[in-house]
Amino acid sequence: MLLLCMSSWLAYAKEYKLILKEHLFYPAEIKVPANKKLRLLIENQDDTPEEFDSFDLNREKVLYPGRTSVIYIGPLSPGRYDFFGEFSPNTARGTVVATQVKDADN
Repeated sequence: MLLLCMSSWLAYAKEYKLILKEHLFYPAEIKVPANKKLRLLIENQDDTPEEFDSFDLNREKVLYPGRTSVIYIGPLSPGRYDFFGEFSPNTARGTVVATQVKDADN
């Protein structure tokens, strides 16, 4: 049952890529369509682990060095959702901006 639900969820999830390099997220701001399921691929290019953390998105995940991790979010209401790296909170910061489809990056 879980596999069936997950494969259905994946079929509708749009994918976005983030890169963590030198304790900074690139891009620092991602525009996404509101009310859609999303898949964030986060590639940690640093030599140290980081933890993706977001109170706004209710997500946290360890990002191992040299690996790509996946975080599923959404559907999101229009608005701004901040995230940060728990081990580098002063530099590794970013925002997911959920907007109506015509304004979102595709």
